[in-house]
Amino acid sequence: MSTVSLVTGGNRGIGRETVRLLARRGHTALLTSRSQEAAEAAAADLDPEAAPGEIVPLRLDVTDAASVERAASVVADRYGRLDVLVNSAAITYDTWQRPSGADLDVVREAAETNLYGPWRTIRTFAPLLRASAHPRIVNVSSESGSLASMGAGTPAYSVTKAGLNALTVIIAAEFRRDGMLVNAVCPGWVATDMGGAGGRPVEEGAASVVWAATLPDDGPTGGFFRDGRPLPW
Repeated sequence: MSTVSLVTGGNRGIGRETVRLLARRGHTALLTSRSQEAAEAAAADLDPEAAPGEIVPLRLDVTDAASVERAASVVADRYGRLDVLVNSAAITYDTWQRPSGADLDVVREAAETNLYGPWRTIRTFAPLLRASAHPRIVNVSSESGSLASMGAGTPAYSVTKAGLNALTVIIAAEFRRDGMLVNAVCPGWVATDMGGAGGRPVEEGAASVVWAATLPDDGPTGGFFRDGRPLPW
């Protein structure tokens, strides 16, 4: 059986391109979205004939525990394991805010998707990842979440991505004994709906994610990377 990979937020941007690149590598790539219709539309828009793998649409809303559990049940029934989990779903690049006056409701909403969503998804899929011979978790983060370089901008996004980085470290420490590689990846400034015009091509950003998703068994874990090179926390 081919490598089974699941990408949250797979209907757009970095997530969508990650699905395409994984399918090109022969993976069974589960393209997930908050609605089944959006997942199916995105999967249909990708060219399956150009990829040796398979693209499978699946509903998964990372903010809804029942939705995550249903998706895990589908994966368990169909495949019996999950080899790669890519936590790509993210919201709220809040350029209009500064920390001292930030709307905390906006911060809470961002945390539900950007931090609690990946945490919830990892918890739910952990048994299926442990059933894999070569499990990988990739948390799509941002240099905005690096304590070494963050400034006063995008407070909701930056703080929740810093939290995702911390989650990466502690999950990697727990799962190290299982042979699971867990890393955070910054795709860089990418020209997507969230990133806006002027960024690098989406394929270049997604290539960083795919690098971490396809690491060899002796690859790094508990790290923060862009283009395969370490970034400061």
